[in-house]
Amino acid sequence: MNRLIRLGLMFGNLIPVNSPALVDRYNRALKHLTGKQTELTDFHIDISGFSPEVGDELDDPLYLNENGCNRQFILLTTAQKTAPLLNASFSTSRHILRQFIEANEAQLFALTARDAVAGELLNSVFSVTKPDRLGDIRKIEIEVDTTTGLVRDAEKLGQLSDRFLQEEDGWFDDVLIAEMIETAKKTGDVTRNPVRLKKMTFEQENFWTAHFGGTYLFRDPGPAVITGDALALEHAGLGRVMAKVERNAIARFLDHNDLVEPIVKARGIDASAILRQKMDFIVVDAAQDVNMDLTGATRRDIRLLARRHADALPEEYHALRELVAWAEDGGKWPKITSDHPAYFYTLRAANHADADLVNMLLAELTPKDVRQLFICHKELFYRLYAGWSETKKSYVADFLATEYAVDKAGTRRALFGHEAGMEPPAPPPPPAAKAAPAEGPWTRKGDDMIARVGPWGAVLKERN
Repeated sequence: MNRLIRLGLMFGNLIPVNSPALVDRYNRALKHLTGKQTELTDFHIDISGFSPEVGDELDDPLYLNENGCNRQFILLTTAQKTAPLLNASFSTSRHILRQFIEANEAQLFALTARDAVAGELLNSVFSVTKPDRLGDIRKIEIEVDTTTGLVRDAEKLGQLSDRFLQEEDGWFDDVLIAEMIETAKKTGDVTRNPVRLKKMTFEQENFWTAHFGGTYLFRDPGPAVITGDALALEHAGLGRVMAKVERNAIARFLDHNDLVEPIVKARGIDASAILRQKMDFIVVDAAQDVNMDLTGATRRDIRLLARRHADALPEEYHALRELVAWAEDGGKWPKITSDHPAYFYTLRAANHADADLVNMLLAELTPKDVRQLFICHKELFYRLYAGWSETKKSYVADFLATEYAVDKAGTRRALFGHEAGMEPPAPPPPPAAKAAPAEGPWTRKGDDMIARVGPWGAVLKERN
């Protein structure tokens, strides 16, 4: 993993904690949340305040995420909003933390100038060791305060002030006035500098969790789960259960609910370039099986290698090659059914609210596409990377550092962005008329074929 760390592909964009004041605040918050403290004087933290160095020191990578549920967090600066979330147990956690920081940025900036802010993402459950508990996760609430209780005291002072102003004998209540004065000594003047964080609740509809071999839970559309441990979830009451190896069932679910689209039909992207890059990654994966050295290999070298060893390349490569030939040169329509190894390589998430979740699932179903795997499912990328040959590790790390890291936003936009159509929608044809096919580069035979057989080929019916 040292190569990834050195190139900024692992533990990148973490926030340094390297001053005595920040370390002291972190320790106060850490003790407040967990009863533990660190002896380190220099470490890094993610968006939640988790530090890999502190995790190593405490021999506990879940010291802020006990049972992989109800993530605790420590905020030392609002700059943490751009940091990654390490050891994520739920796909929604980083998004929730970032939304919370951005919605309360001014208040948090003022609070973290004096103290650390500590809190917790509260589920309705405290453990998901039992499969049916996943269904009970419906919403996430955020509980937060400084280590000195400033937010709590400010809220208390506000309530006391309301009593003072509203109660008829408030002006003569010496006990009430004395309590207000004592509380104000801790909070300052909350009328001039209000200390109030927005109460935020986040609905948990569709999400991924690391539990049970990695599980994708869909409530709408659904209910359904796609999981690595179908046996454990079979009677959990979560809806239809699909194992990750059930390619036909997954394909039918994604297609039926309009969750995916063919890459070559997506607007505003260079589909051929994306498919060719996937082909290169497949060649690299095949090269590691024969211990071929790819150090310093360029795209031209990879494609020359593919031509020389075409017969030894897997089915995925040849199917994508035929697809590119169809898209660019009007070649023969490729028959890529849902049980074909290349099927999911030809898809990406359609334009909907759960596009990130679906792209994460597709990355897991197409592990040879290392770029999408790294972007959409980093935890799985790191796990698989550890088992690759040195040849593949070197090539992939260099590729990501030189071609992805230099323009992350641009690459994501090129791969997963959705461009709205410029033309207004055409009026529907008269009831008795038959609409003519729209003109365009894919109408030669592509639109009719896709309309008949689904995204790329017939989604096979499930076998009994």
